[in-house]
Order: sequence, then structure tokens, then C-alpha cells
Amino acid sequence: MTFQSSTKPVSLLVLIVAQTLCAAFFLWDVVIDGFELGFTAFFTSHFVIELLAVLALIAGVAFETRYLFALLRRKAHLEEQLGLAAGAFHDIVEARFDAWSLTPSERDVALFTLKGFSIAEIAELRGSAEGTVKAHLNGIYRKADVAGRGPFVSLFIEDLMSIPPAPSEVAA
Repeated sequence: MTFQSSTKPVSLLVLIVAQTLCAAFFLWDVVIDGFELGFTAFFTSHFVIELLAVLALIAGVAFETRYLFALLRRKAHLEEQLGLAAGAFHDIVEARFDAWSLTPSERDVALFTLKGFSIAEIAELRGSAEGTVKAHLNGIYRKADVAGRGPFVSLFIEDLMSIPPAPSEVAA
């Protein structure tokens, strides 16, 4: 399964740019008012409210920008972890299949079983009879020393969950 998402959050970037332009305009307006009114501007409620609003808008833009970049870093990290997990799962599957000396046909059936296909679906995908798929599954379960589909799948899940963390995760 692949995720088809945009790598650039364009709508958020457009929003941040629009807010930045608004903040710049309002800041310019407050500065002009401040020069016109001088020091007494700080004693008028209109000027103080405008100044606080501009400062809040600028703080909001800064927060949004930092938060967006933090989310993008997190997304990149999660995608990297997903890639590592997918690679680790593939390695686990191949190692188990090799250890059990599965035939090429048994490998196909075992892989389709791990993907969650039913016996009928596996038979259709392989162009074989359901009885043949059942025979392959019986051989696979016997070689794996399990009683059925659930315990078979759980072997791989347990292996995947027991993978030691990467050195960068331990250093934290």
C-alpha cells in the first residue's frame, strides 16, 4: 500500500504567506501611526489595540511556520520508519521462507496468505484449484509448525515487533 499525498502542503504555505503579508501591512500601518502620533500613541487605546493585534498576528505566523516545519519533519521521519519496517518485514518473511525450505509455489501461497487473501482468491490469482492451495497451506503450516492461518501470521508479527530499535532511537 502506498500513500499518495502531496509532499508540499501548498494550502498551508499559501495561508502563511497571506498572513505574513497581512502582518506586514498592519505593522507598516502601526509604524506610520506611531511616527505621526509620537510617544503619545502609546496612551491611545486604538493604537495599543492595533499594536497588540499586529504582534499577535506575527506570533501566530511564527507559530504556524514552526509547527508546519515540525509536522513536515515528523512526516518524513514516519515515512522513513515505515520504509524500514516494510524492509524489515520483507527480510523476516524471506528468512522464514528460507528456513522452512518452502518451494516457489508454497512461497507464493504463503505470501498471499500473509497479505490476507482467502483460499479462493489465492487459487484464482495463481490459476490453480482450491484443493492445490489447501495442500500448499497444509505443507506450509507443517513446515512452520503451526496449526493454521492465525498462528502463521502471528509468527511474522512477533518477529517484526521484536526487532531491536535503531541506534539513533536508543541514544535518546
